[in-house]
Amino acid sequence: MMAQTPTSPGPLVFDRALIRARRRRAAASGPATFLLDRISDELAERLGAVMRRFDRVLDLGTPGDAIHVALSRLGSVGTIITADAMPPGETTRTARYVLADEEALPFCDSAFDLIVSALALHFVNDLPGALVQIRRALKPDGLFVAALLGGETLTELRQSFAAAESEIEGGVSPRVAPFADLRDLGGLLQRAGFALPVTDSDRLTVRYDSAFALMHDLRRMGATNALLDRRRTPLKRATLLRVAEAYAQSFVDGDGRLRATFEILWLSGWAPHSSQQQPLKPGSAQARLADALGTREISAGDKAGR
Repeated sequence: MMAQTPTSPGPLVFDRALIRARRRRAAASGPATFLLDRISDELAERLGAVMRRFDRVLDLGTPGDAIHVALSRLGSVGTIITADAMPPGETTRTARYVLADEEALPFCDSAFDLIVSALALHFVNDLPGALVQIRRALKPDGLFVAALLGGETLTELRQSFAAAESEIEGGVSPRVAPFADLRDLGGLLQRAGFALPVTDSDRLTVRYDSAFALMHDLRRMGATNALLDRRRTPLKRATLLRVAEAYAQSFVDGDGRLRATFEILWLSGWAPHSSQQQPLKPGSAQARLADALGTREISAGDKAGR
């Protein structure tokens, strides 16, 4: 397969090598997969509603093999290829594995009928460039579906850290990733050349006994701070304890358990094809809006009567 030429990256936000190291640590310690399990079931349900067979499928950057297992159960899916920047682990079930980074895909144009990705693309430095490469790797009328974390994810932890660091250390350091906003993703899909773009969100509230239990799960997800601009000095014990206190004071339910929000953003789009629905050309309408509404049409130069 011929490699595509990657687009010019914008400002670097994430330490990609550190992200891979955190994922390796999570896999070795026993990963927390509840988000991936939920997303895999939802993805299978969404694809099950598409009356189309996908003979050649790419699973791009998804941690673990939950997506691979879910897709394998669908009768509409053929060969599944996994592309990831990490070598396959011992529990990886797919035999077709390509070592590749989401920011530099090594596939030729029109290689796949379907590309999916779960909990990976929110950690790329150049999301617009990655989307362009994904669209190029799709066959005409091929489908792209992805799930990534949105801007409301971990809002409680973000606020608790801000309060604690302001009080204990006199300033706030970058700790939670700048996740994408749902309103922006549709525009990014259009800019990347996708047809019929669709975006929606799903909010999941997970409850914990303490903020420390949440942080432990984040470590097991490989989702701890990987910002290039992160503070490099160790977190003070007093600050960490104050984070837990602030969290417990502001985000506690009646039974004493703490809330943690995970916002899942879904985006999908098709590689353009002549068979797809096309917008009508301006002035091509065969009926007047005034007739449909049962009103009198007023020209731009007239004033409505009182």
